[in-house]
Amino acid sequence: MEGNWLMMDLLEREAVLHDLTGQLQAAMSGPGRLALVRGEAGIGKTAVVHRVVQLADPQIRVLVGACDPLATPRPLGPLTDLAPRLGWPVRTALAGTLTGTCRSNEVFDCLLADLSTHPSLLVVEDIHWADEATLDLLRYLARRLPSVPALVLATYRDDEIGRTHRLTALLGTLAGYPWVHRHDLAPLSRRAVADLATGHAIDAEQLYHMSAGNPFIVTEILAAPAEPIPAAVREAVAGRLAGLSNAARTVVNVLAVLGRRVPLPQLAGILSAPEDALDEAASCGIVRADGQVTEFRHELTRLAVLEAVPAVCRLRIHRRVLAVMRSGPVAADDLALLAAHAEGAGDPAAVLEYAPAAAVHAATRGAHREAAAQYARALRYADCLPPDQQTSLLEGHSQACLLASQLAEGVASRRTAVKQRRALGDRLREGEDLRWLSCWLWPAGRTAEARQTGLDAVRVLEGLRPGRELARAYLNLCQLACYEHEGVAAVATYAEKAIALGERFEDAGVVVQARFHTAAARMLSEGCGWEDCEQAVSGAMARDVPVDAGLLALGMCWLAALQRDAARTTAAVSRAETYCLDRDLLSYALGARACGSWGLLNQGLWTRAADASQKVLSHPSSPPVGRALALTVLGLVQARQGKPQVWPLLEQAASLVDSSCLLDTGLGWEARVEAAWLAGDLESVQAEAQRGLAVLAKRTHPWLSGSLACWIRRAGGAPPRVPAAEPYALELAGDWAGAAARWDRLGCPYDAALSRLSGDAPALRQALATLETLRARSAVARTRALMRARGVRPIRSGPRATTRANPHGLTNREMDVLKLLGEGLSDAEIAARLYISPKTVGHHVGAVLAKLGVHTRHEVARKLHHSER
Repeated sequence: MEGNWLMMDLLEREAVLHDLTGQLQAAMSGPGRLALVRGEAGIGKTAVVHRVVQLADPQIRVLVGACDPLATPRPLGPLTDLAPRLGWPVRTALAGTLTGTCRSNEVFDCLLADLSTHPSLLVVEDIHWADEATLDLLRYLARRLPSVPALVLATYRDDEIGRTHRLTALLGTLAGYPWVHRHDLAPLSRRAVADLATGHAIDAEQLYHMSAGNPFIVTEILAAPAEPIPAAVREAVAGRLAGLSNAARTVVNVLAVLGRRVPLPQLAGILSAPEDALDEAASCGIVRADGQVTEFRHELTRLAVLEAVPAVCRLRIHRRVLAVMRSGPVAADDLALLAAHAEGAGDPAAVLEYAPAAAVHAATRGAHREAAAQYARALRYADCLPPDQQTSLLEGHSQACLLASQLAEGVASRRTAVKQRRALGDRLREGEDLRWLSCWLWPAGRTAEARQTGLDAVRVLEGLRPGRELARAYLNLCQLACYEHEGVAAVATYAEKAIALGERFEDAGVVVQARFHTAAARMLSEGCGWEDCEQAVSGAMARDVPVDAGLLALGMCWLAALQRDAARTTAAVSRAETYCLDRDLLSYALGARACGSWGLLNQGLWTRAADASQKVLSHPSSPPVGRALALTVLGLVQARQGKPQVWPLLEQAASLVDSSCLLDTGLGWEARVEAAWLAGDLESVQAEAQRGLAVLAKRTHPWLSGSLACWIRRAGGAPPRVPAAEPYALELAGDWAGAAARWDRLGCPYDAALSRLSGDAPALRQALATLETLRARSAVARTRALMRARGVRPIRSGPRATTRANPHGLTNREMDVLKLLGEGLSDAEIAARLYISPKTVGHHVGAVLAKLGVHTRHEVARKLHHSER
């Protein structure tokens, strides 16, 4: 169960590897030791053993054997595997045991003598399958290990041994030996699972839920994300179940139908006297008992078992459980289970009784994905309901989906709800549904439709008696006016109406959001108002209104990134992600993460920016605006580093949102202009920038209009007078030094270097040094061309700026080699990738090893992995 895991980096195994390599080194000088590595199936025991073998000194003899899951285990099977590497006396004695001319004790003595002659690492894998003779061998060696220069390393599955397993007796014997060391391999953490999921279109949290951090299951899901249950997992589960008795198999089937955590009294209410069968099921490692609760070790394992349960059997179990659970009081926490069993039992009336209630309960706890799933379950049976109740379910489903970042489903349900409310003549609910639809069309990248839908909502609600619904509709237009850079006056107009109604109807959320967006508009236009925005966010969080507070926290990320403020962006993104993930506001959390990638780009941390963008893109629930932003960041990183495939990324970003959204976020339009400049297409720079400024004529967007004007100037054109944020205004006024200093204070080294391109010879040299440090190859080439045109020669003293900036003193070429070493490439493969000879690669590899202070290519890869984390 560990095949693919062997191919992946050993996340969160550093401590175990450090201990084992330390024990191996200590055993070589005596006394010898025994190391037991234990954990559930698929946890990575074999991977750890292989890495220890790789790290072993070449002078140490490595002997590896394994036990097999045979009905009749081979006597001394592991020793037979490794016999070719042992001395003649051991081989002879071992052959004698097979013919009956030699006893096991003689083999043990010969092996001990053999280990005494040469420092050795003896590995025996999977001793939970060992025969009695192998267990006796381990018992014999363990007692005498202090006298030999050897580390005996044994692995076993601790989820498959119970009180009566024959290995348990051996472990009890070893408990008194101080030279025996035990190493538990724990499941991977959420963070490690998320790291492995980077680059895959899969929800990392769902991956963790399905796998419980088991590396084998994680890698199998990632290898086949389209399969509900990967074939390797299905086969592994079938193999575990094959040896169970009928009674134990029945218990496992019932547990699979009941769910992941099953109270023992509930199981006893369905099966008579299940205790012995449950013990047998637990011994195969699939289920485990935790107090009065029994559960599957992994959700994917449960689903694999459930898949094999006959449909008639599932139906019977669901009906029995539903009847038992309904016979007594129903707790709120049981509603979800009742809804699931009602659907499994084929009882639509019961589904409609419990699923909507379960959805409401989940929503009140902030579990929006669970709420969306329960509403969807109810909607599958809603045809028999009156239209008003059907529409209410659609509205609940839409809201839960939108907060869970299932935008397409949420928008679709809300559109249907609008039509049905209109058909019912319910103008108030129609206006409210239009407002919600408008709110979520913006992150879906449909800003023009969001605007029109928001106006429609106000038109409908203004024809009715004023209430909270109209206050929220005005607030929505206030927000859209801010996001679309319509200026302080336009934002304030809607804000005043929203605040008046919000105060009248005591809706604090409306008031705080309206004031926030007014301050945000002022900050975008005039550069002041940050403190007012911060106060609004803090107030919303203190009042514990998660949806309002989450939206404002996301807004702060966007504002800080848009204004290129590195410190504020970092702080805002950290706060927003933490707050929104804690409250299951996935859509807002993913939006904050996208803003975070933009902030990292501004800081010159391009590798981290690209990684953060990939995490946004790999999450299947990332909203279109967040995906467009992440693709744009990736495109800019590629362009600045002189890599290909820049325009496909930028075009894909543009295809996800409408043209107005590109202007709203700013980065999307500016990126296209910069990419053209880096490619040396100055004509396109001016044409694209002029087109952007023409569209901006009726907006107040100084961070974009100022940027576009500067690009026109850098391309040799005459920019028009437009609103420009401070650093751009300084550069347009000819104060390149002031602009660069302002960029430096904001923490944006790349932008500071671009401003210095308008300066004198020292400024050009400083810009070149910065761009070389950032490894901005395209901009370096442009800068060198500009310096040649102006007759400015670069000045070098000692190593290049990039080499001086590197903490290990690596040159650019050595960094290229280091990165490819981290990918596990050979010298020949690196030579082909870099278009240099293998001999030259060898020189670079030697230099990298020396500068990093390591001795092997593996140590290089490990050091690189640690530095990137």
